[in-house]
Amino acid sequence: MTKLIPLSMIVALTITKYRTANIIFGFIGMAILRFPLWLNKKCSFWKLMGSGKDAQVDLAPDFKHWAIITIWENKSDCDDFYKNSFPIKWFRFFGKEEFTIFLNPLTSHGLWSGIEPFKINKNSKLTTGKIAVITRAAIKFNKVKEFRDNIKRAAVSMRNAPGFILSAGVGENPYFDQATFSIWEDAESMKNYAYKSFDHADVIKLTRERKWYSEELFARFEIIDCRGTLNGQAIKI
Repeated sequence: MTKLIPLSMIVALTITKYRTANIIFGFIGMAILRFPLWLNKKCSFWKLMGSGKDAQVDLAPDFKHWAIITIWENKSDCDDFYKNSFPIKWFRFFGKEEFTIFLNPLTSHGLWSGIEPFKINKNSKLTTGKIAVITRAAIKFNKVKEFRDNIKRAAVSMRNAPGFILSAGVGENPYFDQATFSIWEDAESMKNYAYKSFDHADVIKLTRERKWYSEELFARFEIIDCRGTLNGQAIKI
């Protein structure tokens, strides 16, 4: 895969599976880990998130899987966070499986909590290799049931799409603020699913017609590095 230099920023996503006996510490972590993140001035954006069952997109909340996304201006600050920070040490102490991926933003449209979190280097252009995608939406309260009635078929279609490698569903709170992270063999595979899959295209159409979201974001990324496993699955880049 062609690497893009210079990097506009480093986006890091970690999904940890807690041991069953430690599930309570997942909830506690969502509360207390906010403080060191708030105090870390080198981190330009962060979110602590839960996940769907087995970290999947279309299933009910799973209290074993928890996630953290952070954004850094340089590799040194990111590396220091993963070596020395209290939040990462917490995840590793109570967890039994960790998946971490480091990303370089290629394109981004929309808002997350009212801001544009991903800076794009105008010279960045991925020509070959695997690609990662984050889609995030804040779902209106009166649209949650309608959304959930339709999202399952899009998620199943994604997992069966040619070129699909891995996906995870995460979010700041169950049902209302949800993000989908996915990895694809190449940009063409991702585009074929996004624009040519009937189920996904139909859900996007319904999204626009019925105005399910109060806020949404779509971003694509180059994969810089990937470590660990998610449900036993490792990713080679």
